[in-house]
Amino acid sequence: MTILNTDFLAISQQIEQLLVRQNLRGMATLKPHLRPGYILRAARLLNQCRGTVLIGTGFPVLDTFETDGPVGAIGLYQLLKQLGARPIIVCGDPLYSALKADYQCYQITVNQYDALPVVASKALAELQPQLVISIERPGFNDQHRYANMRGEDISLRCASFDYFLTLAACPSIGIGDGGNEIGMGNLYQQVSQLNITPSVTQCDELIVADVSNWAAWGLAAMVSALRGEDLLASADPLAILQYLSAKGSVDGVTRLNTLTEDGLPHTEGLQLITDLTLLIK
Repeated sequence: MTILNTDFLAISQQIEQLLVRQNLRGMATLKPHLRPGYILRAARLLNQCRGTVLIGTGFPVLDTFETDGPVGAIGLYQLLKQLGARPIIVCGDPLYSALKADYQCYQITVNQYDALPVVASKALAELQPQLVISIERPGFNDQHRYANMRGEDISLRCASFDYFLTLAACPSIGIGDGGNEIGMGNLYQQVSQLNITPSVTQCDELIVADVSNWAAWGLAAMVSALRGEDLLASADPLAILQYLSAKGSVDGVTRLNTLTEDGLPHTEGLQLITDLTLLIK
């Protein structure tokens, strides 16, 4: 792979378009309000990390966790490992218990709302991250509560990751696909026009996608372009879905234990990876 520096912004914009081409929940209408090149800027943050990177994920559905978020978090974890960084997945139960044997994880407590800034500050001081990423994590709404895509208050089943981004001394990336996720506060006015309870929590670089997981593959493609090597070759979302399904995951839309992401068959994610690979060849 040999890509000229002048092509990076164009590649980034093509990836940004691919990530919202289906416009399942209005993310294509949000994209024009973001400064072009956000995939490139986020990929450069990933590419320069050799220390600790925190990846917050886990959206509670019923008494378990949904597939959207953890798949992408594991994809980012694998990518960062390839880059020589030290990723840590930050989540609450039941996701923490599902992942801790196979991945470096840091547990945050579900339904803990006392002294949250202190909890986050202590964790940040201990872990000393170079970068904090939130992928499909509930973000505070203007009532300081968490709501799902149906508008239901899910605060009792949520662990809080918001302050990990807002108090971090390092850059932060937020990834979402609906408007109620951490980072969507960057576009609060625009998200308020959608049929969702918007999050107010902001981040340094916001990435929107039809399915949050897919942003991980978009970032891997962009880092591949920056480095002149194919880091998407090992991407295997089906294997990750099978791993999570065995741990009790459910689709966030159908609430069923299936190998799907937001109601879409896993082949949709595979098609995106194919198209991204063609883009960076």
